Amino acid sequence: MGALATLARSDARTHSNGEAIAETIGELAVAVLIDEATLTPKPGLVDGRGNGAHPDMSLRLMIDSAHSLRDGFVAMARAGQAATRIDASLRERLGALGRETEAAMLQASGGINTHRGAIWALGLLAGAAGWLGKSRGANAIAQIAGVIARLPDRHRPAHTGNKGELARHAFGVGGARGQAEACFPHVIGVGLPALRASRARGDAEPTARVNALLAIMAQLDDTCVLARAGRDGLADVQAGAEAVLDAGGIGTLAGRRRLHELETSMRLRQASPGGAADLLAATLFLDRLSAAQPGES
Repeated sequence: MGALATLARSDARTHSNGEAIAETIGELAVAVLIDEATLTPKPGLVDGRGNGAHPDMSLRLMIDSAHSLRDGFVAMARAGQAATRIDASLRERLGALGRETEAAMLQASGGINTHRGAIWALGLLAGAAGWLGKSRGANAIAQIAGVIARLPDRHRPAHTGNKGELARHAFGVGGARGQAEACFPHVIGVGLPALRASRARGDAEPTARVNALLAIMAQLDDTCVLARAGRDGLADVQAGAEAVLDAGGIGTLAGRRRLHELETSMRLRQASPGGAADLLAATLFLDRLSAAQPGES
């Protein structure tokens, strides 16, 4: 953790319009979750065509769930703003708010886990963005979020029994916790570069976003895929996503053919890249926040 773990807020970072900033951060978190849900086509995931590998979900449910998280994300941004120091008290405050937000999600979704992983990722990033204030480039937010994630939370349940946690232990992968503690490497080093590279070559925004998702899928040890399809299924998903990108992404005819092959394979296994979807939402969140910071990434 080092010196960062006890970073104190300087007077220069105080801001009089903190309430408006927190509202903006929270509303953006909801917006990117809706953008991720409606993005089409997404292999194995709920999108504009159907429910993917999730018979208990629908696009309407995902959108309603995203809206239910708004107050929680605003509160997490405010917690970051209110903190004078990055320490265990901030980690515990964000953890408590995250659990409250998860309860709101479950109430809105009728007990279905629509956004548990996204609450963890975006909640940490919202808290970090709140602490940083107006100076919030993508790298800086991810670094601060990683510092917070590595701090102890005395009130965190020792075991949740969630599928992601079980897969993390069973297969020896980092999962959502590992991503956060490592400062979101698949967002900063994979998702954002793929999104921006796709845009730079002239792809439409939805195409660029799907290509970013595929780039994350190709490299992530996704606990959602592991839980449903095991290591062989994960290897097939990673190779299939890489094949789409190697063919030029979904903006090309060859890429769309490879995507169809990937979707067919994933449908047979009922594999869903839920972890990659959460990191795509985090990618879109940091992309939008950092867009207003010239010279930062």
